[in-house]
Amino acid sequence: MTTAARTGRVDRAGLAMLSPAVVILLIWSIVPLVMTLWYSFRNYNLVDPTLHGFAGIDNYRYLLTDPDFITSLINTLVLVAGVLFVSVGIGTLLAVLYDQEFFGRGIARVLVISPFFVMPTVAALVWKNLMLHPIYGVYSSMMRAVGLTPVDWLQQFPMATVMMIVAWEWLPFSVLILLTAVQSLDSEQKEAARMDGAGPVARFRYIIVPHLARAITVVIMIETIYLLTIFAEISVTTAGGPGVASTNLAFLIYARALLQFDVGGASAGGMAAIVIANIVAVFLVRAVARNLEV
Repeated sequence: MTTAARTGRVDRAGLAMLSPAVVILLIWSIVPLVMTLWYSFRNYNLVDPTLHGFAGIDNYRYLLTDPDFITSLINTLVLVAGVLFVSVGIGTLLAVLYDQEFFGRGIARVLVISPFFVMPTVAALVWKNLMLHPIYGVYSSMMRAVGLTPVDWLQQFPMATVMMIVAWEWLPFSVLILLTAVQSLDSEQKEAARMDGAGPVARFRYIIVPHLARAITVVIMIETIYLLTIFAEISVTTAGGPGVASTNLAFLIYARALLQFDVGGASAGGMAAIVIANIVAVFLVRAVARNLEV
């Protein structure tokens, strides 16, 4: 048997072994997408079996003219932008801080990374009942101790509170990636800049931040993909309220499907979310590719 024949036989054997996994992955991803697309053009209500048939673009027309959709879309963008600003900004500062030598640095690194391993539902419950409760929460006790009136954070500042909880969850991820990037920076370069008279701010601005550009772009891309689908924190803390003040696109789709039982409208919302997520992903992937080419 020639070498080419043996190579072709090995390739066919490898393809045969990979085919089941590829087929399962395709079914797993494509079938739900096709079903969502199908139901988005149907009249399908879980509490009214008589309402059925082809709806055309009525579900999409209702979705795009619904004020709640616009509000949820704005809330989604605000949530993503706010969490990214906090996690990347504070994460960069903490990464630089934890790169320095100080007593207890190992313990400090473990503590700052620990929140990332807390499940979103548990984190939301801890913040809602232990930290932010207006009567017996830790923050309320601290405010009463200094003579201030406790604040009902989830009622008065629902979106900002959800943003704070999610940022607390994702800050460790940012610190972990950026700290690794900071540690890869050549110490001789920083030492040379220090000997040339560059102060801490100048070294941070002209050496550390440019070095972290690629890592920051990767953090933004990964976090954005996950932040577009934030659900548990909103469901546990505010349930999208008051009204729709803290409703994002993911929670709106859930509310349409399982609270209002409108599967057709929820499917239309799901397709809109897929389109938005893919548009964002294209820009993020191009940004990462540009940074990798530099």
